[in-house]
Amino acid sequence: MTSPDPRDIRSASRPALLLPAALVAFGLVGAGALAGAGVARVRTADRTVTVRGVAEREARADLAIWPLRLSATDDDLPTASAALQRSAERVRAFLDANGLRAGQGGTEVTVQDFTVADARSNQGNYAPGSRFVIRQTLVLRSADVARVQAASQRVGALVQEGVVLTSGQEYGGGGPTFLFTGLNALKPPMIAEATARAREGAERFAKDSRSTLAGIRTGSQGVFEILPRDQAPGINEGSQLVKTVRVVTTVTYGLRD
Repeated sequence: MTSPDPRDIRSASRPALLLPAALVAFGLVGAGALAGAGVARVRTADRTVTVRGVAEREARADLAIWPLRLSATDDDLPTASAALQRSAERVRAFLDANGLRAGQGGTEVTVQDFTVADARSNQGNYAPGSRFVIRQTLVLRSADVARVQAASQRVGALVQEGVVLTSGQEYGGGGPTFLFTGLNALKPPMIAEATARAREGAERFAKDSRSTLAGIRTGSQGVFEILPRDQAPGINEGSQLVKTVRVVTTVTYGLRD
């Protein structure tokens, strides 16, 4: 029997080897195409825009806290105590005359921080007439903020009657502090307004970038702030009857082509 020529064997097997190689190459190209499409989808899905929406409201204070800190001094303790008592009575009469009588219209007057200091025991030497120092604070709490503000403008009348008024760090400058307690009622509409404004900003961005919004990815509500309406140096929120309530909402939207 004649042996087959080796060259014939190589020639016959070449087509059989080319077919699997072609299939493998096609598979790699296809996998590369799919992988490329997958990356494109991920990148498209990761396109986002983060915007902020701001909402503000003017709010009028509905509660006033006014600490009136009294002081009396004397070398004789009963005399100093009597002087302090007279000052407290004059303060109460002053408040009554200005329509701020305790027990009426939600108005309260309470005594706080009663202290007695003996300068002799504390220092060893003192000026005549000032050995004993007695301090007491009358704290007015009232929902009639307009009357409190008006009365605070007339506080000089108490000084003319001999009432010694002082201020302490715990009470700031000693004037009334005006508070707004209705924040909870403002929260829902203000959050809705801030979110709507955030969406308006996102829609403008999407339009400029020739995209469309694909829904909210994340969102966060900022802290509500109560600020002075007139934001100028030296003016604090507690001294103003009218305040500005502000909230900022941050929202991240997805984008699609």
